[in-house]
Amino acid sequence: MADRQTAIGAFVLGGIVLGLGTIVLFGNLRLWSPATRAAVVFEGSVSGLSVGAPVTFRGVRVGAVSGIVIQYDARTQTVLIPVTLQLDSGRVRVSDETAGQPVVDLPNLIARGLRAELNTQSFVTGQSVINLDFNPAAPAVLHPGASALVEIPTQQSTIQRVTQQLSDLPLRELAESAIATLESVRKLSDRLDSDLPPAIASIKATSEGATHMTDTATQAIVGVQEKLATALDHITQLAVNADRRLGERSGDLRVLLGSANQTVVQARDALRDLKGLTSDRGAARINLEATLRDLAATAASLRGFASDVERNPQLLLTGRRP
Repeated sequence: MADRQTAIGAFVLGGIVLGLGTIVLFGNLRLWSPATRAAVVFEGSVSGLSVGAPVTFRGVRVGAVSGIVIQYDARTQTVLIPVTLQLDSGRVRVSDETAGQPVVDLPNLIARGLRAELNTQSFVTGQSVINLDFNPAAPAVLHPGASALVEIPTQQSTIQRVTQQLSDLPLRELAESAIATLESVRKLSDRLDSDLPPAIASIKATSEGATHMTDTATQAIVGVQEKLATALDHITQLAVNADRRLGERSGDLRVLLGSANQTVVQARDALRDLKGLTSDRGAARINLEATLRDLAATAASLRGFASDVERNPQLLLTGRRP
């Protein structure tokens, strides 16, 4: 009987040891690893966060959530949610080690900008994680008295900032403006449907009239061009005939002027001879002087006529007008 009880006790003890070993090996328990506890205080919702949720630093798991409580302040009518973090110091290597033991100085890290934010681990399951990172630009808002542990200040995550911006948008006003815009577009579309066909018909009629007018103007221009070409041909022929006649008359005029000049010279010679033959008071002298004056006047007239013809050869065709 005693041997049977001993065997049962040994079996139970072996089961306990095996169970503890399984928990240690597969339950992610670090019984011999140094751990650091800290607190993160949230003022808003921590939906999706539960005990055992991972705590990461830039995607690397450095601990887990070990406790979540709700703290209500009746005096200020505010609600805070302190979350206790169990940080695994063995996952952090510090360059200035003391006696071979890593030293994680949370207050120093917080002063250098260590902040915590709530992120969504999976949009399917809705589970959340706490991510740690350095952001010196984020203000360090602390909540004294919320927890006895070292508090790591929080900051809004990207999703929270986007959610906050979306919640701040005047969605109702934007929706009303969009509805009003769509209504205006609909009215404009209806007006275009009613006014556009007559306008298109009017434009089409105007275009056809302009086309007809252009064709008529083109035909008129072609007719004018033909008449101008005919007139230019007549003018050219007339100019050629006038040049030819002027050339013919010019030769006759040169012969006439030469003959007149020769006659004047002969008359002067004759007068010179007659002057020597007659006396100063004789009748013949007087007649000769009169004849000389007439010849001189005739020569002057011929020279004037010759000069006029040289300046205007058309006088041979038209003659002098009174």
